Amino acid sequence: YQDVLFAEMNGKAIGYARVWWILRSEGTRTYNHFVLLLPRWRGQNIRRAMLQHNERRLREIASAHPKDGPRFLEVWAGDAEVDWVSLLVKEGYKPIRYSFEMVRPNLEDIPDLPLPEGLEVRPAKPEQYRTIYKSAVEAFQDHWGAIGWRDEEFERWQEQSFFNPDLWQVAWDGNEVAGMILNFIHEKENREFNRKRGYTEIICVRRPWRKRGLARALLARSFKVLKEQGMTEAALGVDAENVSGALRLYESMGFRTVKRYATYRKPLE
Repeated sequence: YQDVLFAEMNGKAIGYARVWWILRSEGTRTYNHFVLLLPRWRGQNIRRAMLQHNERRLREIASAHPKDGPRFLEVWAGDAEVDWVSLLVKEGYKPIRYSFEMVRPNLEDIPDLPLPEGLEVRPAKPEQYRTIYKSAVEAFQDHWGAIGWRDEEFERWQEQSFFNPDLWQVAWDGNEVAGMILNFIHEKENREFNRKRGYTEIICVRRPWRKRGLARALLARSFKVLKEQGMTEAALGVDAENVSGALRLYESMGFRTVKRYATYRKPLE
């Protein structure tokens, strides 16, 4: 498998890297990658060698793709990852967009917010997954970096560790999806960091149902669902330049920014 790289020292893994690519809705192709390396091995050019390996592999992948739009190498970095950011800058990457990780530090004092009239939340059934996915894709079309509908993405989505349909809050207007929050719990991460965190992600409302308080009501319901599962905090990620005013909404619902990340890009060619 050529898209994952492991670094070893004396037979023990010290880091790994992965590559993949995305066709964005506006026609941009991003060739994404990351490199993870244990701190004690940094500063020895191992991370740089892994990054350059990723780039070579991504260029191989890109050689089979049409040059019908902008093409970039893309990677993420948190503000606190000083050594990683320094390496990216030296390798020609530039920050082009910022996002925040936000946390609601407790699941107490959850407001009682009814759904807008005519809407109801129903348990998600397997035969509805495709409709829910397509509705989310549609709702995010006006967001930066949106990904268009593709069957292979739908199949991959169902295989992800964050696919927890029992926790979803999907609002319906008859047979139409009005909005949703696809909550999930990352059990392994919680054990690693000794916390009880649930994620309120894929928060979206389709255009005909916006500006009616639906997202706020779904968040309140999501907090209750996570609390019932034994969680004590909720988290989400948000684009710093989100055009829908999401940042203000999340702050009003008790979320606070805990980390800032940047998307870095450089031209593929």
